[in-house]
Amino acid sequence: MLCGRWRRCRRPPEEPPVAAQVAAPVALPSPPTPSDGGTKRPGLRALKKMGLTEDEDVRAMLLGSRLRKIRSRTWHKERLYRLQEDGLSVWFQRRIPRAPSQHIFFVQHIEAVREGHQSEGLRRFGGAFAPARCLTIAFKGRRKNLDLAAPTAEEAQRWVRGLTKLRARLDAMSQRERTHTWIHSYLHRADSNQDSKMSFKEIKSLLRMVNVDMNDMYAYLLFKECDHSNNDRLEGAEIEEFLRRLLKRPELEEIFHQYSGEDRVLSAPELLEFLEDQGEEGATLARAQQLIQTYELNETAKQHELMTLDGFMMYLLSPEGAALDTTHTCVFQDMNQPLAHYFISSSHNTYLTDSQIGGPSSTEAYIRAFAQGCRCVELDCWEGPGGEPIIYHGHTLTSKILFRDVVQAVRDHAFTVTVPLPLSYSLENHCGRAAHGRHLRHHPKGTMLVTQALDSPKSLRSLTLHPPHWPPQQLKGRVLVKGKKLPAARSEDGRALSDREEEEDDDEEEEEEVETAAQRRLAKQISPELSALVVYCHATRLRTLHPAPDAPQPCQVSSLSERKAKKLIREAGNSFVRHNARQLTRVYPLGLRMNSANYSPQEMWNSGCQLVALNFQTPGYEMDLNAGRFLVNGQCGYVLKPACLRQPDSTFDPEDPGPPRTTLSIQVLTAQQLPKLNAEKPHSIVDPLVRVEIHGVPADCARQETDYVLNNGFNPHWGQTLQFQLRAPELALVRFVVEDYDATSPNDFVGQFTLPLSSLKQGYRHIHLLSKDGASLSPATLFIQIRIQRP
Repeated sequence: MLCGRWRRCRRPPEEPPVAAQVAAPVALPSPPTPSDGGTKRPGLRALKKMGLTEDEDVRAMLLGSRLRKIRSRTWHKERLYRLQEDGLSVWFQRRIPRAPSQHIFFVQHIEAVREGHQSEGLRRFGGAFAPARCLTIAFKGRRKNLDLAAPTAEEAQRWVRGLTKLRARLDAMSQRERTHTWIHSYLHRADSNQDSKMSFKEIKSLLRMVNVDMNDMYAYLLFKECDHSNNDRLEGAEIEEFLRRLLKRPELEEIFHQYSGEDRVLSAPELLEFLEDQGEEGATLARAQQLIQTYELNETAKQHELMTLDGFMMYLLSPEGAALDTTHTCVFQDMNQPLAHYFISSSHNTYLTDSQIGGPSSTEAYIRAFAQGCRCVELDCWEGPGGEPIIYHGHTLTSKILFRDVVQAVRDHAFTVTVPLPLSYSLENHCGRAAHGRHLRHHPKGTMLVTQALDSPKSLRSLTLHPPHWPPQQLKGRVLVKGKKLPAARSEDGRALSDREEEEDDDEEEEEEVETAAQRRLAKQISPELSALVVYCHATRLRTLHPAPDAPQPCQVSSLSERKAKKLIREAGNSFVRHNARQLTRVYPLGLRMNSANYSPQEMWNSGCQLVALNFQTPGYEMDLNAGRFLVNGQCGYVLKPACLRQPDSTFDPEDPGPPRTTLSIQVLTAQQLPKLNAEKPHSIVDPLVRVEIHGVPADCARQETDYVLNNGFNPHWGQTLQFQLRAPELALVRFVVEDYDATSPNDFVGQFTLPLSSLKQGYRHIHLLSKDGASLSPATLFIQIRIQRP
């Protein structure tokens, strides 16, 4: 169940089309000239498009290297790694041959390439190899790091430099270039005898690879129309013509012709008319002229301030033509408000890479959380051998990591982002007093760790801000500790206080394993030194929702289980909203979620909870929502809450938000180049449907879906309109999901994209789909038309 109360609306599917009638618009470049070598070795043509065929590092990677894969102190296996000619993937050898798709990884799935011993694996197991010979390839999602040692330092550097160049070039590619490279990589694979000529059988193989089951008669007709040499083989310019026909986008051509008229080009005034109909903010003639200069490919047209169909498609496939408002991709919100006025990306059991019962703990989990914009991480600290502080999920079979290694990971990776807003440690301390000194020695030195209240900057002194109101902007690059603090009157004598995360008596038995009396006493020890580190995030038990009349105290944080938070939302909706307007609240999953499953964070955001902690290692719609919530504002991990959740006297109640205020209409038009779910089965073609979900206050939660299209994942067409009535649009997230329809079992996930309604642009837009792990599925897109009606 995706959200509290769904209004499910699905029409029965109409009779699916007998065959996919494939047409096509992303016009490809002109056919290659003889100097291009025709289509000989089409994979290398892809690298040529990247401008990397002459790069020495890339050429060395094409030849391949024998690198040692390092898994443990004794497992160091030599394997051949070789860049594929498409420039998009790397083939690697396995001891036991597997399916072809299990022998490659894709460049676009790489999160980072690190030199030397810069991973947990190489620090522990790579001592036999000089750091200069080592590199780590870190992947997006849950895939494990690849730790490698090269025969020489120069060879390691070639792979580091080469992968860095390929990633940079891939990131700089336009959507049209990505599509061109993608189709040529499949063309190369479909050419079974590598003679640079395509028989009809090979063309049919190509079509199945790109996820379309075209009628044989229609496919042969298209094939013969391009076979100008009449020899039942396509080569050179004939192949390019076939691909141009295959990639046509009739729906885009129709829109273009509505505005261009008979001359089949858009003048700047005509493009301006299109922008105004789109509902583009700041649509002016100068803006239209700027778009022509940016996206038009034909130099003559550009000189005359005209846009051709190619340029129009380039614009609509660019980030400016996407559904996400590009002005929201940088930090655009006020970052000088109190901490309690922000949603803050937060992780639960950050150290885990799998379940909380027996899964591995790793510093890599922290690094991956930082890469996803996380700004509040959890440290479950226990006393290890020799009093060394360790981190793991207590009383379980999860593995253990050193506290100091986590701190080192924070130093190296927590503030490498463009906008290094403050990071919070959610410290759950189970160590005895003797270990506290060791904790402190391992904390970051210098200016990172906040150890005392900071002086107010001159620009804010007139505001007389108290510590709980300190803004994120003024804490950039700093680490805050959330934990228990000794009462001021007893801070010198060191009286003990509990530092457990769980604060609720009624849930305590479920949330924590039973401990002996001695263990409980040990866990309750808090030294004055540790107490002094708690400056802006003082952990306190939530006793009442009524504001105390006292003056503001150092920023207080209450930790609630999801069950307790849901109870407060149901029973004291508005009071809880007001509470969260002035104080931080952290919500975490129930301990009964043994497999580290997540709850829906939207329910907690509806009431203004700031630190909604999720298991980042567990993919699913919950993490999609989290990624969508923090997709905007530069992905800095801080998003300003709506005004109704920031006002101390707010009347907003998520359980009773009032009448509908906004109508959202989404016409689902087409999809392009959806991924093939089972690459090892040539005849397995997806039957896609699109579902649009609204996640917001309970009264707004809804989902509607299109019919499915039979056997076409390449360019399915729907043309169906889905409509939603919203009562609290400022809180709503919109999730676009593509699934493979199955009449006898649950549908298979294909891709998704989630973003805030407030960042959704109107008009004709492309949705660039993501995988379950949040990796790009480029060039897979949805093409939709969005209308938002507000009072």
